[in-house]
Amino acid sequence: MSWNLDADRPIYSQLMDHIKRNICSKSYLPGSKIPSVRELARDASVNPNTMQKALAKLEEEGLIYTNRTSGRFVTEDKQMIQEVKNTLAKEHIESFLENMTLLGFEDDETLDFIQKEMNLNKEEPNGKHSRV
Repeated sequence: MSWNLDADRPIYSQLMDHIKRNICSKSYLPGSKIPSVRELARDASVNPNTMQKALAKLEEEGLIYTNRTSGRFVTEDKQMIQEVKNTLAKEHIESFLENMTLLGFEDDETLDFIQKEMNLNKEEPNGKHSRV
């Protein structure tokens, strides 16, 4: 997953979200070791100090932990990971609904639109169809 960072939010916060998505999508499995600060910073093209701040915050939240001799690892608390996943999903849904309202959609129109899109995904192989 590429590191798409922008100027509208603090970089460390975006790094945290990216790592959270990697954990929720199982790119980083519960209990698995995550790459070093330097590796992650290089991959994201950010200063290692910024990546360190993001990792320290994730550690404060309990999503990762440090083993002094072995590095950083993803929590094995599957309930915590599910809660993070739910929070991220809720944020995406709220943003989507706000954008649909800005486009002039009423709630029932938004629901109809979602249903039609889901049905199109079911009709196409691998759930994919061409988008306009």
